[in-house]
Amino acid sequence: MKIIAFLKQLKNNTQWSMVFSFLLNKYILILILFGFWMLFFDTNSWLVHRELNEEIDELKNNKAYYQKEIDIDQKGIQKLKDSNELERFAREEYFMKREDEEIYIIEYTDSISK
Repeated sequence: MKIIAFLKQLKNNTQWSMVFSFLLNKYILILILFGFWMLFFDTNSWLVHRELNEEIDELKNNKAYYQKEIDIDQKGIQKLKDSNELERFAREEYFMKREDEEIYIIEYTDSISK
């Protein structure tokens, strides 16, 4: 009841009467409610669009990262097309050897995980 009395007092005040008459206009009220509804409650609201835009930015960043990785891998594949590079890769990564060779793997004490 105090709030209603306060609003009536403000409405009777000459300085605020223009503001109240403008805001209480039915078209302005409908416009305000429509704007509020569109910003926060609609399925295509501003909040949903903001989340979707953030997701699009994240996906663009992922695309750029994976494109760089693809370029690096393609360069590696081009390198491995050379038979000498392919042999070097197989020896280093998979410890492959020729039939007349022996491989000794030397591990240093600081390189062994505990």
